[in-house]
Amino acid sequence: MKRIGVLTSGGDAPGMNAALRAIVRTGLSLEMEVYGIRHGFEGLLEGEIQEMKWSSVGEILHRGGTILRTARSKRFHEEKWQKHAVNILNTFGIEGLVIIGGNGSFTGGLKLAEQGVTVMGVPGTIDNDLGYTDFTIGFDTAVNTVLDLISNIRDTSSSHERATVIEVMGRHCGDIALHAGLAGGADVILVPERPVDFNAICKEMLRGKHAGKGHNLIIKAEGVDIPTQELTQKLEEMTGIDTRAVVPGYIQRGGSPSQRDRVLASLMGSKAVQLLYDDMPSRAVGISSGKIISCDLKEALEMERDFAQNMYDLAVLLS
Repeated sequence: MKRIGVLTSGGDAPGMNAALRAIVRTGLSLEMEVYGIRHGFEGLLEGEIQEMKWSSVGEILHRGGTILRTARSKRFHEEKWQKHAVNILNTFGIEGLVIIGGNGSFTGGLKLAEQGVTVMGVPGTIDNDLGYTDFTIGFDTAVNTVLDLISNIRDTSSSHERATVIEVMGRHCGDIALHAGLAGGADVILVPERPVDFNAICKEMLRGKHAGKGHNLIIKAEGVDIPTQELTQKLEEMTGIDTRAVVPGYIQRGGSPSQRDRVLASLMGSKAVQLLYDDMPSRAVGISSGKIISCDLKEALEMERDFAQNMYDLAVLLS
């Protein structure tokens, strides 16, 4: 394989640029031509493709977001446009494609793979919701961003002796809430994987108050099936404790990637190119027990993520 393409798709994640850098420079070192596709699948349909050189990815290792930009593409869900995308790749002579993104991006990649395109998936999403890999690129940075927020919010919450509900991202996966909540000393952690027990939450809040604790910190994943404002209001009514809501939103998706995400992205990006160079069939790159691995792309999408029950139980115990 001598000519490959790369695109970033779906929500941006810190470390996408680090992965892109590794893909381009690994490809060039193997004497391959590397083409960057702007604006994800939508840009592919429009032929927004340009050759990338060593200097194209200079000074981007530390940058958040993605220099290739990203976009949603409703058209790509239709088979006729998927075939159009294949034709575009053939027109440019691109033999293999690396897709950096999450579940939806990998699903789009699978559609191309089913039509004969060799696709390598690199997991770039803060949600950490792909079952085949222990961690996704951007997750560690997002957790650390939430930890910084927790520290700042705790100061104000303590000063006013109130409870604060912080809604964090993650879609239907509670990993950001769980990891940040455990590391940040949250009193309560609410995740989609477990039902909400209002009585238990109120009991914990009142227990802390009567023990002389000056504040309560509740971390709630966005996938929990009760709106944050409704939860906040109900908790205040049930406990009599002044309760506020904080929704940091897209702050969690931006920022310079952590050391861990930069290294992970570099390892995964380079692995994806090596797989293409070795003429491997379509696969998803990940990490398991500290080792970079790959598995069949379709099988990767079908794997369910195991909830870290032991970590959740520890967080409850330590609160």
